[in-house]
Amino acid sequence: MERDVYLRMREIERTHWWFTARREILTAEIERLGLPAYARILEAGCGTGGNLDMLRRFGAVEALEPDAESRDYVKATKGIEVKEAWLPDRLPDFGHAFDLIAALDVIEHVPDDKGAVAALAGLLAPGGYMLTTVPAHPWMWSAHDEAHHHKRRYRMAAYRALFEAAGLTVRRASYFNSVLFPPIAAIRLVKGRNGAGDDALPPAPLNAILHAAFATEKHLLRLGDLPVGVSILLVAQRAG
Repeated sequence: MERDVYLRMREIERTHWWFTARREILTAEIERLGLPAYARILEAGCGTGGNLDMLRRFGAVEALEPDAESRDYVKATKGIEVKEAWLPDRLPDFGHAFDLIAALDVIEHVPDDKGAVAALAGLLAPGGYMLTTVPAHPWMWSAHDEAHHHKRRYRMAAYRALFEAAGLTVRRASYFNSVLFPPIAAIRLVKGRNGAGDDALPPAPLNAILHAAFATEKHLLRLGDLPVGVSILLVAQRAG
């Protein structure tokens, strides 16, 4: 990502509606997995650490991140020694497997996405889960994707195929950020590749409204998969 994107994430990921509501949705998804007590958890591509406190609720957390400044920032603010890693070929030896690996808006950054999913799958314990999110729909490509150095946005079938090729069983594959999909899609179509990024923090009242709208999906996802959305949520499991 661009350096200013990392710096902006430090400032906004605690309060911006997209980050806060997404953490609520992901928390509900992890709760349904029934992880073991004292689960071993890995966040691959932790960025500036905004998800680590959420993940710590479910077990002992370790993290990977290629960006050196972000690794230092997470160590200073979260007390976690983040390991340097580059998917798929430069992963550290942990000496143990993981019950949950979270790759949250990470796979779209990696040139070899098939290799990245396979490499992470190899770190799972038998019965372990991989929880992932990525941006959906190639036609929604925008300046936001370019600033974040995305390599692609995904169609559902192609994204599922990455996990099946890695020998994992897909337990859930749903779109999300669905409630706000119509206005976001309209903005992306109008802006195209030429507009500014769309991750600025809105005024507090609007931020609260957007958070409430997006966060309702933690309830909708209990009822089943959502047919359309800005992003994809996929949970896959290694055979026990």
